[in-house]
Amino acid sequence: MLSDKMVQVIQTGAQQAVEECQYQFRNSRWNCSTVENSTDIFGGVLKFKSRESAFVHALSAAALAHAVARACSRGELNECSCDARVRKRTPRHWQWGGCSEDIRYGEKFSRDFVDVKEEKESDEGIMNLHNNEAGRRAVRGRMQRVCKCHGMSGSCSVRVCWRRLPQLRVVGDALTTRYEGASHVKVVERKRGKNIRKLRPIHMDMKKPNKTDLVYLEDSPDYCEPNEELGVAGTRGRTCNRTSAALDGCRLLCCGRGYQTRVRDHEEKCRCRFVWCCRVHCDLCRSKRDHHVCN
Repeated sequence: MLSDKMVQVIQTGAQQAVEECQYQFRNSRWNCSTVENSTDIFGGVLKFKSRESAFVHALSAAALAHAVARACSRGELNECSCDARVRKRTPRHWQWGGCSEDIRYGEKFSRDFVDVKEEKESDEGIMNLHNNEAGRRAVRGRMQRVCKCHGMSGSCSVRVCWRRLPQLRVVGDALTTRYEGASHVKVVERKRGKNIRKLRPIHMDMKKPNKTDLVYLEDSPDYCEPNEELGVAGTRGRTCNRTSAALDGCRLLCCGRGYQTRVRDHEEKCRCRFVWCCRVHCDLCRSKRDHHVCN
């Protein structure tokens, strides 16, 4: 039975995962849009065993582990606190102190809460479990050691260190890089006494994915046109960048349909100056700017 506080932490992790997903995909054809009044927040997009599904599973598992570990260190949960196990290691030139954030407990909770929902023998379950673990490893692999000096007159006679979680944005950036290089795989059966089902590259000449790589089994659906069944909004009406050759460029984002240019009034603070004492006074500057929208 989960405590009320743990339920709040789970909700925080889920919300942070959605916000980070929408930030990372803000310039893509699928912008991690959510569907209201649906049992699946991303509509039917996750029914496909695609690279987008791989990213969402990895980020969700990572965000939950991150949120739980942070809540532990802040004393918000009775189930855990700081990570005392790091102090069993005895470094030579510094010593452990402070409150090390317990990513191991966060990972364990994430596995128990997220992984248990998967069918371990199904193709989709094998894929999702791999990506869940890749997400958690993206957090653990970016834990930082933070140190503070203690001593007379600013000397560093004693150096005290603790382990700190990375910002979730750092994890999101890393998983986006993994998403862009995700491995297209298939499930193969190996008979060694008992049937073992494993993920292997779909083509023999492709690199075998490691435990930090994201994997997918199916190509992505079409995100260019609206699809109510999948909860895909399409890209009509999206703002695009006329000068960019990347995913946010009008050629790619508008899927070859072209775009319209609209002129908009733009206001921003300008010519700011410090007025003694103690405020900043700015003028309001108005200009017209081109705004490009997909057909």
